Amino acid sequence: MENMPFAYSALFRTDLPPPAQPYNGFPKYNFVGGHNDADSTPVEGLIAAATAVLQREGRSLATYGLDSGPLGYRPLREFLAAKLERTAGIAATADQILVTSGSLQGLDLINQVLVARGDTVVIEDATYGGVLTRLKRIGANIIGVPLDREGMRMDALAATLEQLKSQGVAPRYIYTIPTVQNPTGSIMPVARRAELIRLAAAHHVPIVEDECYSDLVWAGTRPPALMAMSDMAHVIHVGSFSKSIAPALRVGYIAAGWEVLSRLLSVKSDAGSGALEQMVVAEYCVRHFDEHIAGLSRTLEGKLDVLIEALGEQFGTAAEFERPAGGIFLWVRLPETVDTTRLAQVALTAGIAINPGVEWSIDPLAGKRSLRICFAHPSKQTLRAGVQSLAEVCHREMGVPARIANVERSK
Repeated sequence: MENMPFAYSALFRTDLPPPAQPYNGFPKYNFVGGHNDADSTPVEGLIAAATAVLQREGRSLATYGLDSGPLGYRPLREFLAAKLERTAGIAATADQILVTSGSLQGLDLINQVLVARGDTVVIEDATYGGVLTRLKRIGANIIGVPLDREGMRMDALAATLEQLKSQGVAPRYIYTIPTVQNPTGSIMPVARRAELIRLAAAHHVPIVEDECYSDLVWAGTRPPALMAMSDMAHVIHVGSFSKSIAPALRVGYIAAGWEVLSRLLSVKSDAGSGALEQMVVAEYCVRHFDEHIAGLSRTLEGKLDVLIEALGEQFGTAAEFERPAGGIFLWVRLPETVDTTRLAQVALTAGIAINPGVEWSIDPLAGKRSLRICFAHPSKQTLRAGVQSLAEVCHREMGVPARIANVERSK
């Protein structure tokens, strides 16, 4: 009998996402993902921290949990408890914090214990793409709430919750990124935070507060977290070191009451998040976190200034945006004639990678003309050259008028 090649295609589940493509390296102008400034990665400090903590506690690697238990490395949780109280006003103890393998694992765990197929989740109209894909994969009913320059609109949230109530639908949670929203970069003011908490309490809906970018605020100070203004029973707080230290370390965390943490622990079946990463991050951050964040924020804001200047030179008024209050992203709107999904495909052939707006929007039409640019990783020179190349593609392929410094070029 002739040997037939074995094929898995008939064995794969039918509900899987599309297969991944082979990795071929970053394009010349890479404006996608949540990569950070390479020169700001505290390599020497991390080397020193790794050496010190391994010399002192390396033998604890012989046990799952580092003798700290399933919540994660205790010195890291103690650092987080102190930092959250100092910077965000959250009064959480180390035993109310669970260390996760990045914030994405935290969001997966929350969905695992709160959301089943057909359940409703309320989120911001433009939001983190990773949340959208996960909720869609679960089969959740996703309800979007419009944003303005101060984040989620409370009038729209009130109307949404009332409409759902009239339909007999109780949302499983409200998901929001109140401090340096992704992708818009807005910061929700205190009064609006208070109204969000009031509405959520009135409708008996918990809040999942994602604060992955909250350390990177240009002003250096931020409003109190929703958890600080409410209580641990009503808000689940999610954070990460991916944007403050390094994304590849995959260290995130959840602050919540024990009623929630005990359920999250019961489904966190990975034998514990990476121990060495937790040890090194804790050792480094206890000594250097504030100084590092101040320097990183200055670098990122400087890159943002270059990006905004380049967009003005190359696009003029054809590129609309609000200057973000922090973070690593700029949310850009192009003329209504532009489909950024098609633009992303065309631009990639020119060595430019962008995130089209539909990947970050509930409403495909609302995101059609928008794109998200990550400005943290490229150098200032690359930002300028990449924006110029993107503008050339837009002028040539999308019919976007060619402008310099908001003045129409002579034809």
